[in-house]
Amino acid sequence: MVVELISVGTELLLGNIVNTNAQFLAEKCASLGLSMYHQVTVGDNRERLAEDINTALQRADIIILTGGLGPTEDDITKEVCAEVMGFKLVEDPHTRERIETYFKDGIYPVITENNWKQALIPEGCKVLDNHNGTAPGLILEKAGKAAILLPGPINELKPLFLDAVSPYLQELQPEVIRSQMIKICGHGESQVADQIKDLIAAQTNPTIAPYAKTAEVHLRVTARAADDETAKSLIKPVVKEIKNRFGDDIYTTKEEETLEMAVVRLLKKYELTVTTAESCTGGLIAGRLVNVSGASEVFREGFVTYSNKAKRKILDVSKGTLKKYGAVSEQTAKEMATGGVFATDADVCIAVTGIAGPSTEGDKPVGLVYIACYMKDKVKVEEYHFKGNRDKIREQAVVKSLDLLRRSILTNYRG
Repeated sequence: MVVELISVGTELLLGNIVNTNAQFLAEKCASLGLSMYHQVTVGDNRERLAEDINTALQRADIIILTGGLGPTEDDITKEVCAEVMGFKLVEDPHTRERIETYFKDGIYPVITENNWKQALIPEGCKVLDNHNGTAPGLILEKAGKAAILLPGPINELKPLFLDAVSPYLQELQPEVIRSQMIKICGHGESQVADQIKDLIAAQTNPTIAPYAKTAEVHLRVTARAADDETAKSLIKPVVKEIKNRFGDDIYTTKEEETLEMAVVRLLKKYELTVTTAESCTGGLIAGRLVNVSGASEVFREGFVTYSNKAKRKILDVSKGTLKKYGAVSEQTAKEMATGGVFATDADVCIAVTGIAGPSTEGDKPVGLVYIACYMKDKVKVEEYHFKGNRDKIREQAVVKSLDLLRRSILTNYRG
């Protein structure tokens, strides 16, 4: 089946916001085995939107429209789509009641008249309850075609798609599509591709699709079959072979598990506590960890010791070390990790110090980063020379720090 994506919003055309919806939906549709040949971005203009909907309905079985479902006058997606497909709008009592409840329990209890616009739906369509906002998702079906309307905010769109739209799309497929994600740290995309080039060359069903992330590579193994069990049986030997090749470089095979979630899972498993000591990353490592639900069970404390004075005062880095080797050095990273453990009585401390740029520090280049992990009275220090701008260098440092922490736990505590 062919699906087409229409992203609605003048703010997208002006570059005011990044279209993360398109990235998410394209990836999910691909994992469901749907073919996507076109993506369209259109502003809040009735004529142009109607033209794009008409075109999409001619060349696709399903169109997914995002954005333009709000209460203001420029939110026109629902109205235009209903008109193009020949539906009249009627008030949905269920949606009206949900809007009332949303405002009653929210921080803005007054319901303005324009909010009731969101209770109007194309007559006979499927209504998808939005548990994170007031605009419901909608599915319009006519003459063998379907239009799926989703709210623009990603924190509303994503759960709505996963909970309601994905099962709907799966039911439309004549065969089962099953995917298994493999997430790898420690190799670049070209290295991973080289190690599995024979598997890719021989692939038919299942297929292997690599995705490059910051300091990570994700592999999606996808199989088509008549039933779920057959699809799983096709995937299993391929995943097993990839695991044999990459070993501990694989941190998860779960779609929704991030690197920080994998780290917190290991910390919980071995009943360990962790402290972070950060300089150039400025608290980003701690932020990634505390984003994980349940991190309070394992996260002891996070230090941002950006200045030399803070490194001395909080982490007990010696003045002599800083003078002789500098703030960006293996020796300073080692003392930061040690000081973090002793300052908080944690089991583990991950520390990072580096030059994110754009200016250098003496003869030390931009991108030079030292990451240290203290565990079981030993400190492991790694030196990196990252490329890119300031943000990219810091982001790479965060990923490598989390991965060093993960590998250190596996090395020291796995039986």
